[in-house]
Amino acid sequence: MGGRITRLRALRSGRVAVYLDGRRALVLTALEAARLRPGQILSDEEIDRLCQRDRLEQAHEAALRFLGYRPRSEREVADYLRRKGFEPDLVAAEIERLRRAGLVDDRAFARFWVENRMAFRPRSRRALQVELRRKGIPPAIIQEVLQEVSGDERAMALRLARERARRLQGVDPQTFRRRLAGYLSRRGFDPELVGEVLRALAAERGLEGGL
Repeated sequence: MGGRITRLRALRSGRVAVYLDGRRALVLTALEAARLRPGQILSDEEIDRLCQRDRLEQAHEAALRFLGYRPRSEREVADYLRRKGFEPDLVAAEIERLRRAGLVDDRAFARFWVENRMAFRPRSRRALQVELRRKGIPPAIIQEVLQEVSGDERAMALRLARERARRLQGVDPQTFRRRLAGYLSRRGFDPELVGEVLRALAAERGLEGGL
């Protein structure tokens, strides 16, 4: 397969086609192709190294695109690259590259996730723990980050119940209680706390028999 480079042609995809002895032989990233010149002779070993480096750059470009939407955990990035067809050794190398560059950081990701949830979709620590575990965050980091979460869970659940209750005006008491209990349960609050919050809300509304 080795031969002399006779042409380098930019493609619409942003990659570069490399022609050896007049035949299209390789397609490389622009970064890898920038090292080549027409007339240069490539051996089979050099071509293999080019292909390997190109594959690494493809993995890096894919990872950067994936990270462009929001922060990700290491497992999320690794799973994404595997779904894209990258080999396990390339995935491991790319994760290490991202880690060294500070582009993946499970501790920082866990803090981002918790802060985002608490600001826009509050839920219990138990629910947050489950979500972070699914993202592949190590247990020690989950415990550390959740310890930083301040606030009274009962107060949070009561606040959420009050907000939800305003959207359930006019609903019969049985449906009201069922929907409100389901809402709090989906936010990860345990049944005992849900019951306590429902009783507190009933007392606020002057409903002696409860909700």
